[in-house]
Amino acid sequence: MTGPGPSIAVIVPCFNESAAIAKVVSDFRASLPEATVYVYDNNSTDDTSAVAAQAGAVVRKELTRGKGNVVRRMFQDIEADIYVMVDGDDTYDASRAPELVKRLVDDNLDMVVGRRIETHQAAYRAGHRLGNRVLTGLVRWLFGAHIEDMLSGYRVFSRRFVKSFPSFSREFEIETELTVHAMQMRMAVAEVETDYKERPPGSVSKLRTFRDGWRILLTISNLMRNERPLLFFSLIALLFVLIGVVLAIPVLVEYSDTHEVRRFPTAFLVISLGLCGIVSFATGLILDLVAHVRREAKRLVYLQHPAVGSRPPRADA
Repeated sequence: MTGPGPSIAVIVPCFNESAAIAKVVSDFRASLPEATVYVYDNNSTDDTSAVAAQAGAVVRKELTRGKGNVVRRMFQDIEADIYVMVDGDDTYDASRAPELVKRLVDDNLDMVVGRRIETHQAAYRAGHRLGNRVLTGLVRWLFGAHIEDMLSGYRVFSRRFVKSFPSFSREFEIETELTVHAMQMRMAVAEVETDYKERPPGSVSKLRTFRDGWRILLTISNLMRNERPLLFFSLIALLFVLIGVVLAIPVLVEYSDTHEVRRFPTAFLVISLGLCGIVSFATGLILDLVAHVRREAKRLVYLQHPAVGSRPPRADA
């Protein structure tokens, strides 16, 4: 006798999405009838909560504004084997959810990303498209990410991904943090193409191209410092050394001509820059060891949870 299948939770972070949330809830309930749909209202000023509840969702609230804060709360509170995260703006195709879940289970993955394929020109603003390409390319180079659409809000996670994820993001940089976590933990990840459509009338995007792009860029920098400190501080050390070499050239030329060092301030500055470079590199070495220990601690938490599809057999099996 076989046990029940894995439990599925559809988790929907929301802020002022009363125009779209009912369709999102009904579509995912139809697409994944075995799942429980959770809507987390991020202190909306409209009737998002009431509309979501009427549509059949389990509604909870997170009063601290910011998508990162909501996702962190959802990951902490909800218990399931598989988590389907989607935005509440009705821009993603709910009918593809079973395929994303099946891919996660069949290939024993920890994250499946819904890579957005535009069905309407207005669905994806030019600034957002360019920013996504630039930021995704940067993360791919720095962290070895094999993902084409890093900022997609449509993802499926295993339980062990969710429960080993130490989120610190507050806003829309949460997707970057999710991607880097998967790369640093060397998790099995895949992408599946999904349609991406225009928002319904009355629904307004909360993403601000320049403000949130800058936040994501700062998040990438912070993650690089925390997760790859040797590279981060080595680049700083290299910068100190290069500036020191440039400043040292006239001092060395003058010394070769006169056998005297007349530019003492410049000479002292060159020596100081060299010392700063050495200290920066040593800092990177020390913090790299700390980062390794932190990764091992997260790995232990990760391994406490079984893989999707490897639930222990029931006693009466």
